Amino acid sequence: MAAEDELASAATGLVPDPETDAVLDAKGLRALAHPLRVRLVGLLRTHGPSTATRLAQDLGVGSGVTSYHLRQLAAAGFVAEDGERGNARERWWRAAHERTWLRDKSLYDTEPEAAAAFRGSLAGMHALHTQVALGRAPSMPRPWRDVLETSDWLLRLTPGEAAELSAELRAVLARYRRFTPAVEGGEGTESTDGAAPAGAEQVKVVLHILPDPRQDTGPGTTGAGRS
Repeated sequence: MAAEDELASAATGLVPDPETDAVLDAKGLRALAHPLRVRLVGLLRTHGPSTATRLAQDLGVGSGVTSYHLRQLAAAGFVAEDGERGNARERWWRAAHERTWLRDKSLYDTEPEAAAAFRGSLAGMHALHTQVALGRAPSMPRPWRDVLETSDWLLRLTPGEAAELSAELRAVLARYRRFTPAVEGGEGTESTDGAAPAGAEQVKVVLHILPDPRQDTGPGTTGAGRS
C-alpha cells in the first residue's frame, strides 16, 4: 500500500502529489484501521481494477465481506467504482490513489487506536509479502535469488539521527524507477510503464526504522538494553 510519512522532503522528490496521493486525516485513518481494507487497497493499486468476488478469492474471504469493506473504502474516498468495466450484474472497483501518506503526527495522539490498527495492518501485510516471496525463492531465476535481501542492522541513534537516516534512504529510493500500477485489459494485465528495460520486475522495498522493543527508552533511563 506504500504508506509514507512526513520524513519525506522536496529534496528527495518523495512528497505527496495531490493528483495521485491520499494524505490521511482522522476520517481516512479510521477508514483504514482494518487489515482487510489495507489489503484491498493494496491489491487494487498493484493489480488494477477488480470485483468483490475476485478480491474475495485473493484474500480467502467471502464476497459479502469484501463488498462491505469496499463500500466503506468508497465512502472514505480510497476506492471508486470503475464505470467502464461494471455492468448490472457485476461491480468493478479501482483504487482512487497510488500512495497513502500519514503526515499529521498529531493523529497518533488524537486517534491512537486507529493509528495503531493502521500501522499494525501495514506491518502484517509486509510480513505476509516477505513470507510469500521467500517461499517462492527456490523457483525464482538465479539472478533474482542472488539479490534477495533479508538483513537487519542494530544502530544507536537519536530521534534526529533516525529522521536523517530515513531522509537519506528515501533520497536513494527516489533515484530508481517507480512502479506503475497495472492496467487490466481483455487478454490479461499489462504494465503501463514503457520505460522499464527488459528484465525489470515489480520489487517491494520495505523500510522499518524502529526502536528495539527490548530497549527501555523511558525518561531517566540510561538507554542500556534490558532482557
